[in-house]
Amino acid sequence: MKLLTHNMLTSKCLRGVTMGYPLGIVIRFLCITAKDIKIFETEFNSEFVLRIIPKLDWDALWNAADSIGHSGDLPQALSEDYENDTEFLKKVHHVLLEVEIVNGELVCPESGRKFPINKGIPNMLLNEDEL
Repeated sequence: MKLLTHNMLTSKCLRGVTMGYPLGIVIRFLCITAKDIKIFETEFNSEFVLRIIPKLDWDALWNAADSIGHSGDLPQALSEDYENDTEFLKKVHHVLLEVEIVNGELVCPESGRKFPINKGIPNMLLNEDEL
């Protein structure tokens, strides 16, 4: 699951949940030293990154990246002139599109309900009694 996807997911459909955002990320450890996160290089597309940044919840993105050790050089707040900073745009591209959580869990911040991530795919299906 890419962090771009994470930035758009919510557990608001759960009974009793009013916000359900942002979902926490828990990484299952495969062994003591390795997290199940992979980097998949993709071609940099500045136009895409420039169009997506205004649609992001920047705080949620930064916190998600930080929680998995990939906030790197991303600033905690967007600068006003980010459109002209190619290095910044490349860092955003990397975090959004190249960092992938292969296995882990998303956690609803209100209910604590866990949603598994297996082979990069988050399972957000609810049980009938949760609707």
